[in-house]
Amino acid sequence: MLITKTHHDVPCKLDGDKLMRIYVFSPNVPNYPQAKFPGVIVFSEIYQVTGPVERFAGQIASQGFVVACPSTYHEFVGPEPLLYDDEDTRKGNDYKAEKLVAAYDEDTALCVDLLTRLPNCNGRIAATGMCLGGHLALRAAFHPKVLSCVCFFGTDIHSATLGKGKNDDTLIKVRDGQLAGKEVVMIFGKQDTHVPREGRDLIRKTLEDSGVIASFLEVQAQHAFIRDESSKGRWDAALTRSLFTFMMEVFDRTVSRDMGPRQDDGRAPEHVC
Repeated sequence: MLITKTHHDVPCKLDGDKLMRIYVFSPNVPNYPQAKFPGVIVFSEIYQVTGPVERFAGQIASQGFVVACPSTYHEFVGPEPLLYDDEDTRKGNDYKAEKLVAAYDEDTALCVDLLTRLPNCNGRIAATGMCLGGHLALRAAFHPKVLSCVCFFGTDIHSATLGKGKNDDTLIKVRDGQLAGKEVVMIFGKQDTHVPREGRDLIRKTLEDSGVIASFLEVQAQHAFIRDESSKGRWDAALTRSLFTFMMEVFDRTVSRDMGPRQDDGRAPEHVC
C-alpha cells in the first residue's frame, strides 16, 4: 500500500502555546478518496523522529493505518531529529528528565485529537514506541481513545523516573485499573542493560496482578535491536520482522475491527489436553 507523509504543527498549552510538530504517515489508496483507517501513535526514542523511526512508522502506515509521530522535545529544540552521537545522546537523556510528566501526556492527547480530526481516520487508535517511546506508548493507553499498545523496551517504566514535576505514576495507574479493557504488549531484550531483570519482573508482576490483558515477550536481544541505523551492532532484522508481524496482529484485532465491548464470562480456562 502506498503512503504519503505530511506534518501538522499544533500548539501546546503547557509549553506556552509553542508548536509541536506531528508527522503523519497515511495510506494512499488510489480511487478511494473516502477510505478511513485506524490510527496509531508512534513515539520515538530520545532522538525524536529519526530515519529509523520514520521507516518504522511508514511500515505501519503501509499496512493500512494513519500514523502520527510527535516531535517529543518541542520544549527544547525544533522538530529536527537528534544525532546518534554521544553529544546528542546526552542531550536527549537530559531533555527526557527535564520535560514535565504532564507534558508527555499532553503530547499524547494532542496526537489523539489530531488523528480523530483527520478525515481518513476512523477514530480507533493504538500506540507503539521504542525506548522512551515504549514507556510513552504504555502511558498513552491510559487515554480513553487508545485501545491497545505495543511497547518496545520501554526504558524507565520500572524506575518511576520519567520527567520532572512529580514521580512518574505509570505503574500506580496500572495498579489502579486504568488499563481495564485495553490490550498491552511489552517486548524486552534479555540482554538489555537499560531494563534489568528485576525491572522486567516488576513490570510483569504489576500487569498480571492488576488483571491487565497483557502479553510479555522477552527475546534474545540487546537494547535498540529494532533500530536499523547506528544500533551499535545490536540491530536484529529477522527478530524485528517477527515482532512487527506480532504487533500488526494485535493492531488488526484491536483497532482495525470493531469487536464491540469486551465481555468476560468469568469461566476459567479448562485444564484439558
